Amino acid sequence: IEERAAVLIRAAEVVRRRRAELSALMVYEVGKPWDEADGEVSEVVDLMEWYARQALELNSRDRMVPWPGELTQFRYLALGVGAVISPWNFPLALATGMITAAVVAGNCVILKPAETSSTTAAWLVDIFTELGLPPGVINLLTGRGEVIGEALVDHPQIRFVAFTGSREVGVRIYERASRVHPGQRWLKRVQLEMGGKNAVVVDETADLDLAARAITASAFGFQGQKCSAGSRAILVESTYDDMVGRVLELAAQLKVGDPTDPEVTVGPVIDGAAEEKILDYLQIGRREGELLLGGDRRPGDGHLIEPTVFGKVAPDARIAQEEIFGPVLAVIKARDFEQGLAIANGTDYGLAGSYFSRDPRRIALAKERFHVGNLYINRRSTGAYMGVHPFGGFNMSGTDTKAGGPDYLLFFVQGQSVAESL
Repeated sequence: IEERAAVLIRAAEVVRRRRAELSALMVYEVGKPWDEADGEVSEVVDLMEWYARQALELNSRDRMVPWPGELTQFRYLALGVGAVISPWNFPLALATGMITAAVVAGNCVILKPAETSSTTAAWLVDIFTELGLPPGVINLLTGRGEVIGEALVDHPQIRFVAFTGSREVGVRIYERASRVHPGQRWLKRVQLEMGGKNAVVVDETADLDLAARAITASAFGFQGQKCSAGSRAILVESTYDDMVGRVLELAAQLKVGDPTDPEVTVGPVIDGAAEEKILDYLQIGRREGELLLGGDRRPGDGHLIEPTVFGKVAPDARIAQEEIFGPVLAVIKARDFEQGLAIANGTDYGLAGSYFSRDPRRIALAKERFHVGNLYINRRSTGAYMGVHPFGGFNMSGTDTKAGGPDYLLFFVQGQSVAESL
């Protein structure tokens, strides 16, 4: 374990030195604004160092009750070879988190990145190769997900699958991985992170300026292409008009364009298919709510979608229930804070959520009732820090393995109890 942890620490140093070029790669390959790309590189360093420290502590958890006449031990063993299927929206950080946790726990991995971010994944694997990681520990396999990904999930020698991506694909992986194939001697472990329809709830006691900034950042950061994006703003009716005005003012100031321009805060969505899907939802939104801002693509090159706000959206509207994965915000009016929390919980998802209030009693109630894996009070729904905000969601948001938390490595190991009679 000490040797593997040392490799992660050295890799973190390499990433620190190459911070600018790794950021630039993500700006060019997936259209990240510079500040988002730089933040992701910093997250990679945090992940590597966090999992290195967690690995060193792993075998110190042996606190079993002594038994007369026996020497007892509880230890963790690696699982074997696993498949890591990573997404394009955090092409460096999410691939890093899954493969480094698996490897530092003693496993080998096959990394299958999204087709649209394969270069970033290749650069990551190259860093470990240059550090002298033995051949076969981290293996890069590119290709179409419906072909390569499913072949990996089905293979009888794959011991675990770690996946981040869409709900549709995640559910299919969960089903396929449950099957036992000829020659397979285990039940495969599966971790899934499948997105969300996250809400920012604001009551009448809140700091409205702080809440408006958080809503804008949560909804439109990286074009809304985050599983933690705050795509629903649920406003207590007495704050509705004021809050909508504040959000519209802030959103109108966002600069849309080429992400290589450091002034740009909203770049292109990932590809033409994403653009088409988002434009379809914009048409749905026109029927389901009141278009307050945006609502179309920007002319010219690139898949540029305007930051879009729909008001007077019903809680059960499609744009309030389905993950759009674009710069689209649905604003919903609630009678009071309790109804606001009920609306927030009224989706299939349960990843992240924010609640803005100055009332301690209400905040305590939100902590009990707001059913999400990552709950933020008076803070935006995006921007989890590794080792600070363990990340993972409930319900159809995934299996809640809490990346960046104290228990994440346990997914990649199996416990063994050893008792020796003296």
